Amino acid sequence: MALSIPTTSMATTTTTTTTAVISSILLLLLFLPTSYCSENYNSAIPVSDIDLLEFPLNLEYLEAEFFLWGSLGYGLDSIAPNLTMGGPPPVGTTKARLDPFTKDVILQFAFQEVGHLSDEGDGLVAVVVAMVVLVVGCGGRVVVRGGRAAEEVVGWAIKNTVRGFPRPLLNLSAEAFGNVMNSAFGRALKPAFDPYANELNFLLASYVIPYVGLTGYVGANPKLQSPISKRLVAGLLAVESGQDAVIRGLLYERAREKVKPYGITVAAFTDRISELRNKLGSAGVKDEGLIVPTFQGAEGKLRGNVLAGDQNSVGYDRTPEEILRIIYSSGDEHVPGGFYPKGADGVSGVTTGCSFSGSPYPASRGIALNPLFSKFLKLANVGVNKLHSLKYHVAQSNVMSMVLPLW
Repeated sequence: MALSIPTTSMATTTTTTTTAVISSILLLLLFLPTSYCSENYNSAIPVSDIDLLEFPLNLEYLEAEFFLWGSLGYGLDSIAPNLTMGGPPPVGTTKARLDPFTKDVILQFAFQEVGHLSDEGDGLVAVVVAMVVLVVGCGGRVVVRGGRAAEEVVGWAIKNTVRGFPRPLLNLSAEAFGNVMNSAFGRALKPAFDPYANELNFLLASYVIPYVGLTGYVGANPKLQSPISKRLVAGLLAVESGQDAVIRGLLYERAREKVKPYGITVAAFTDRISELRNKLGSAGVKDEGLIVPTFQGAEGKLRGNVLAGDQNSVGYDRTPEEILRIIYSSGDEHVPGGFYPKGADGVSGVTTGCSFSGSPYPASRGIALNPLFSKFLKLANVGVNKLHSLKYHVAQSNVMSMVLPLW
């Protein structure tokens, strides 16, 4: 005779067990000292990695706000205010005059950037895994294993991995972009360039942004030590490169078209912007426009340059110092300006090797339980439904087998 087991009873039992495990972890953490282990879960992400992962938030904030405002007419303060961490709202923003197709593309970019900044998602599972790692032990292998288990369950984003910092003050005004174009051409364009005037102007302004970020990710990747950090940066680089490729592709289709009312071709705009970034970065040629001399094209055979790359068609890299020189429009990483009138955040760690002056982490990075516990409580507020869905993921990531021997 077949044995019949009520599925409702099984689900209830599993959920009860999961809830009991999580509750037990919480109780155990309450009685653990904050300095429980000098090799906490951050040992999977070294200090140098955290610095390199947090710095790109400056550009991610910029891109998110620019694309959101351009397509919707409002930004993070309306879409996801928690991601701003109380930082000041951007200045000079407005909705762009975009045709339906361009608006659709830019809106997709906008929400991709929101995803990059995400601090929640299904992070509850990742927190539970990290907690178990802390409880079970401090060995490096265990930490990495926990990270991998979490990675299979949640989608990593910057603030799911490191704590980040508040949105810096951003200047996204037409004047700020106009100044970039004036610098690129070595003269004041008349009338002043307005990125929000039409879709072509907005695409040209967009050409200014994602590429700088992706070269930063290329530069950061070989310096990263943790597999978690490398996986995150690889994922971010993939999407940022895709955005840049789409922007370049749309502009390449119109490369010979003259931008009104200047009588200057789209290709010339991209060439001048790229030349300006090379000049400001002060590190040689790491930027190329849409039409280049033949020797700079793919395999030295073509003038068309829909994707930028070195002599082997491999992406260029930039250091944080080079990026600051460009986004400040000053050519000096120590002189703020441009899109960041009060400077970028998270700077000292990547430019001097010291801990970030603005980072919420202590210099030693040796205390992690309290922030982790706080994040767990925050995420726990999502309700019982989140815990119900957790039962499957916890089992899949072998957390139960790691935890149950403790009781």
